[in-house]
Amino acid sequence: MALIKSISGIRGTIGGVVNENLTPVNAVKFAAAYGMWLKSENSNQSLTVIIGRDARISGEMISNLVSNTLTGLGINVVDIGLSTTPTVEIAVTLDKVDGGIIITASHNPKQWNALKLLNHKGEFLNAEAGEKILKIAEDENFHFAEVDDLGKYEKKEGYIEKHIDEVLKLDLVDVEAIKKANFKVVVDAVNSTGGIAIPSLLEKLGVECVKLYCEPNGHFPHNPEPLKEHLTDISELVVAEKADFGIVVDPDVDRLAIICEDGSMFGEEYTLVACADYVLGKTKGDTISNLSSSRALRDITLKHGGKYQASAVGEVNVVELMKTTKAIIGGEGNGGIIYPASHYGRDSLVGTALFLSHLAHQKISCKTLRKSYPDYYMSKSKIELTPEINVDEVLEKITQKFKDEKPNCIDGVKIDFEEEWVHLRKSNTEPIIRIYTESKSQKNADELAEKFISVIENLL
Repeated sequence: MALIKSISGIRGTIGGVVNENLTPVNAVKFAAAYGMWLKSENSNQSLTVIIGRDARISGEMISNLVSNTLTGLGINVVDIGLSTTPTVEIAVTLDKVDGGIIITASHNPKQWNALKLLNHKGEFLNAEAGEKILKIAEDENFHFAEVDDLGKYEKKEGYIEKHIDEVLKLDLVDVEAIKKANFKVVVDAVNSTGGIAIPSLLEKLGVECVKLYCEPNGHFPHNPEPLKEHLTDISELVVAEKADFGIVVDPDVDRLAIICEDGSMFGEEYTLVACADYVLGKTKGDTISNLSSSRALRDITLKHGGKYQASAVGEVNVVELMKTTKAIIGGEGNGGIIYPASHYGRDSLVGTALFLSHLAHQKISCKTLRKSYPDYYMSKSKIELTPEINVDEVLEKITQKFKDEKPNCIDGVKIDFEEEWVHLRKSNTEPIIRIYTESKSQKNADELAEKFISVIENLL
């Protein structure tokens, strides 16, 4: 059981002891801290926050606690109910409200839940805002409204439909080409809100949809992280149904994985590569992903004459660099597509529509499309250290040892070699160094990881 407080929000397991788990007391405390921060940032008297949730069993309970806490602070709440992370982000901007909260623990198992916090732009809070909220929560520096100043609560429906309409309006979403292609697609939404959103989007695009685990009841039928080892059911169904491909989303629908027609994985890293290939083929521009994402995006960007840069890990960091560089598409290698023409947030609905447009224009199979991209293979390892070891010192020594390779040190140490790379980062929560590598074969990627584990052990 765990409670993790960080600058990006609070998450934890339901039940158990206060301050060790995500209990009702902790949900109230953190919602109050967010509300107090929001009030400190705004001079206007009347503030409104939009709240939505994924289909987790604990979602309604946490949502009620959060809503009542905010109204107790004098903040108005619009509850849009079962929703997706990108839907809430878009709702904040459509309704021009002051903030948003998504009740979701993303890809974590069903016993987990979390509060994801948004600003008035429908974007995740930056580190500075996150630190302020943590401090308010820690000090319990709350001031609640008197009886005549309580906030108003209302429920509103139809926001997933509004989100879909916004996706269909995007210039590069070619609705007619998709309809003409007569696609058949299997969807695994892990019994969360993607089971509402993705089939509804596909229906409007004229795509035949075979539903798998699309009942939004919060009982996840497999581990909800969209990784190969969790997706055997959809892989088999895509083949059995003779579908063109399969779509997998996580519980809050900000990560998108594709299954090829033969049941093989398109590769989470390659969702962004394919969408970027399509967008860059229609619009000249640059791309961003994080330091731990595949080099394939860089290759595709250069092929189209654009520039590629890498940010520190984390959606907030990707968005910040995308804004600075005016990148036209970006995201993270975990299947998170960020397309600023829509909004600055990872969005599986946008990703699905762009991917379908690309496939319709290419007039090739999903597997053939995947084969058209450079092959890279990743290895993800970690090395555990004793608490007294200074991880920053270890990383500094590695930087010096490989200084001729011009390491990137904006987030741990990333070393780019000609045919491969390694990224070393310290964990924020435990004494470990995460070791991500990528190369032209799985064997090479694994060997590069082993080499750096040895380098670290020798330095110790």
